[in-house]
Amino acid sequence: MAAFDNLPARIRAFIAIDGNAEAARAVDALINELRTPHDAINWIHGANLHLTLRFLGDAIDSALVPALVARLEQIAAGTAPFVIRMRGTGAFPGLERPRVLWVGLESPKLMALAADVERAAVAAGYEPEPRPYTPHLTIGRVRAPHRFRALRPAFERTADRDFGAIHAAAMTLYRSQLTPDGANHHALATFHFRAEPGG
Repeated sequence: MAAFDNLPARIRAFIAIDGNAEAARAVDALINELRTPHDAINWIHGANLHLTLRFLGDAIDSALVPALVARLEQIAAGTAPFVIRMRGTGAFPGLERPRVLWVGLESPKLMALAADVERAAVAAGYEPEPRPYTPHLTIGRVRAPHRFRALRPAFERTADRDFGAIHAAAMTLYRSQLTPDGANHHALATFHFRAEPGG
């Protein structure tokens, strides 16, 4: 696959479903509701949302990419577009000392797709993911967990809120480059879901 010949030997990469306009509006409204002047949180704007299916690694062997792409093409060809509900909020590793704030995602088809992607990654030569898949949208990264205490009551009130839906029609393999201002993501390949719904 000539498109990947110019990649450096090692890249940071992940596979994700992009958010849509409904998700972006819902997350931006939530962030505007929660944000305070001194919250020490790097909030993620709705336009930059993505739902990670599989983080491949910080320094993966780019020679494995073509084999992975071929398998992702096969998965996409057998996957129909589907809907993911956005519901509830939470934090990793927990609300006592959070590092990542998230909106929860609900969809049996998303879980099945993530399992297919995991099998494809391992078959292409990547190490198995040791942790179970937890579907979520990252909305903020907490720089100073102790400053979250003042925000916590408002955040907990959103624990069961419905935020709408994401209409998943494709997944994308991204290269991610870290900079002092955050990560820049570059699409290496996009795989459109082509199966007929109910097929």
